[in-house]
Amino acid sequence: MYKRAIYAIVPAVLLIGCSGNVQNPVDRITFRDEPLVRDVETGMSQAQVLAIGGEPSNASARKSAPGLCHDYILNRDGKQQPYYVSFDASGRVDGQGFLTCTQLEENQRDLR
Repeated sequence: MYKRAIYAIVPAVLLIGCSGNVQNPVDRITFRDEPLVRDVETGMSQAQVLAIGGEPSNASARKSAPGLCHDYILNRDGKQQPYYVSFDASGRVDGQGFLTCTQLEENQRDLR
């Protein structure tokens, strides 16, 4: 019984520990139906993201890599959650998640 639990828990812990962007998985569940979370995919153009999510609350140049980062604020049931979409130098989505662009840059700087 304990071995089965260990076999299930250890891989999950390892995956969580290896992720560069520490994010709350509850946010993914809470905001999964938001268009930015549900519809934006890696490789999309900046114009496609703007069509899905509208204008970001903030747009800034990335410091850790060439490109841009857009900050959005998601709202659901009175809860606000930051969400970023980052773009590479060619204007294509290369990342997204439940952080601000500033938090993303800090995480990437810490990984170096």
